[in-house]
Amino acid sequence: MTKRRPTIADIARRAGVSKGAVSYALNDRPGVSPVTRAEIKKIAREIGWRPNSAARALTRARADAVGLVLSRPARVLGSEPFFMELISGMEDELAARGKALTLQVVGDPAQEIEIYGRWWGEGRVDGVFLTDLRAPDPRIELMGELGLPAVVVGHPSGAGDLPAVWSDDAAALGETLRYLSALGHRSIARVAGLPELDHTGRRDRAHLRVCAELGLDEPILVHTDYSGEAGAQAVRGLLIGPRRPTAIVFDNDIMAVAGLSVAQELGVDVPGELSLVAWDDSQLTQVVRPPLTALNRDIPAYGTHAARTLLTLIEEGCAESVEDTPARLIPRGSTARAHIPSTPPPGANDS
Repeated sequence: MTKRRPTIADIARRAGVSKGAVSYALNDRPGVSPVTRAEIKKIAREIGWRPNSAARALTRARADAVGLVLSRPARVLGSEPFFMELISGMEDELAARGKALTLQVVGDPAQEIEIYGRWWGEGRVDGVFLTDLRAPDPRIELMGELGLPAVVVGHPSGAGDLPAVWSDDAAALGETLRYLSALGHRSIARVAGLPELDHTGRRDRAHLRVCAELGLDEPILVHTDYSGEAGAQAVRGLLIGPRRPTAIVFDNDIMAVAGLSVAQELGVDVPGELSLVAWDDSQLTQVVRPPLTALNRDIPAYGTHAARTLLTLIEEGCAESVEDTPARLIPRGSTARAHIPSTPPPGANDS
């Protein structure tokens, strides 16, 4: 039988370190101590490890470019302001440092994973951003296997050993629900994003927990693909269903605008009968009538912080996670006190 070729994973197990640490040590990059580097190289010699073509690429000259792969339908990406603003913030920092951003949109996560290996092996990028973290996310382990510097744009608890840039979604959602509760709303639905995404799950759990803490009705969660069409369909179902909510929180601005349109189509008064809140403020939320109450954050600054963190990781071999400012609620004309249908007094309809 052919003997299996030793791998970085074999060295990592023997040394009791991560595969990323092994990659840094074998390629004489910062990020591990001299003692650990020497031990890792000693183990590599003992088990007969030899670099493959991808590992040899680690010694190449810098590409002066970083990568971002977005696994989302192009039709959704083109209409969603969040990613455009995030990328603009990344570009500001990268351009100021003489770096370029390589962007590719793919249809599924398998294509995304293939692209990382190709980019790194061909020397096209020095590092990458990981967005739309899944739970669990195979990309986290892949970065260690490749030795590819990466920064997660998402919560650090799902980022493994990678640095993360994130904001507290649970705090922002809690503020929103407490505001709606103070307005007298007890039935609060959420039109959410893709259920497999880590941040969607975090928002779901926070929504359920805060509603329970406030003694509100059991919330209704509807998951979508973030598109306006899906948002409209979700709101139509909520408004004609048996449990019509008095308030709806949306996971993006496109769906909130679509939801407002559906409410107007059905003759439901906003905010007289229904309050609406959009997650992530934008020009779209402000030009409709009534203007939408929204969760506002500086998304370009979020992108700038992510780019700065990735460049630090590339240049110094390590970087700290960054907690960005949570989104803050901006009340506008789409929220008001809950409409409670009046109940006629006993005997009012007796003849």
